[in-house]
Amino acid sequence: MKLENKTGIAEFLLLGLSEDAELQSLLFGLFLTIYLVTVLGNLFIILAVTSDPHLHTPMYFFLSNLSFNDICFSTTTVPKMLVNLQTQRKLISYTGCLAQICFGLFFAGLENCLLAAMAYDRYVAICQPLRYTVVMNPCFCGLLILLSFFINVVDALLHSLMVLQLSFCTDLEIPHFFCELAEVLKLACSSTLINNILLYFVVGVYGGVPLSGIIFSYTQIASSVLRIPSAGGKYKAFSTCGSHLSVVSLFYGTGLGVNILSVFTHSSRKTAVASVMYIVFPQMMNPFIYSLRNRDIKVSLRKLTLDLDDVRHLNMMGEEASDANN
Repeated sequence: MKLENKTGIAEFLLLGLSEDAELQSLLFGLFLTIYLVTVLGNLFIILAVTSDPHLHTPMYFFLSNLSFNDICFSTTTVPKMLVNLQTQRKLISYTGCLAQICFGLFFAGLENCLLAAMAYDRYVAICQPLRYTVVMNPCFCGLLILLSFFINVVDALLHSLMVLQLSFCTDLEIPHFFCELAEVLKLACSSTLINNILLYFVVGVYGGVPLSGIIFSYTQIASSVLRIPSAGGKYKAFSTCGSHLSVVSLFYGTGLGVNILSVFTHSSRKTAVASVMYIVFPQMMNPFIYSLRNRDIKVSLRKLTLDLDDVRHLNMMGEEASDANN
């Protein structure tokens, strides 16, 4: 197989989810709807948190950051997929592919860190309630976000720079709807040993450390809640964790499912279809989970909706008054 100079690669070919021409319009409509719901749903969560002073707490601070991260995570992959479906041109530039790898790794890693930070917040709130305001102070919460940001920037840039050192063959077909690092490494003709070692190491660390922290936090939470004598107290304590537990289960459950499927199937196309459940679906569902299960978010969203209706009503009255004067 002929080798290409690594600086001369122009484009990769994203095979997408299906080669059936009749399905392209259906897939475009489906993923456009998913993307719009994801962006609007998470924007509403951010607006609800920022506009309601009662939600200016560490838990909702992390939630608003999670919502912003979900918007960015979906934007990294879905818009390019929609363009390819609409134009029937499945190419992505070498630079664009590197950008997807870099931003995809960054936002996926940041999601892990945010979920772990939210679990720690619930642990302190339930297991150490008297120290909550001291431990989860604004400075500490901001430091957690900055540290997560820094770690994931370094990780994403390191992987991207190492891909830049690879030489690729003439067969540049990626059986996916975005440039996934593992699939891009399979196309390299030069040695990818160091790349794969680093990839598995980072996956192990990101899959192990945050998840271990989440499991530890909820083990301590369960132990504390079970010692509460009243059933009402137990329900109230668990209810503050229900939304976060649902989001964690969705994120890690779908990710684990995709990894298990990739081990037992040799079909890259089936793995790509399953990856939708990990890359796209959780980011769309998170706003629904929090808005349906969290009473404070429900109240804030209701107030936000009423405020928007009032603004629209005032604008309509202003337009009518202007037309009457004219």
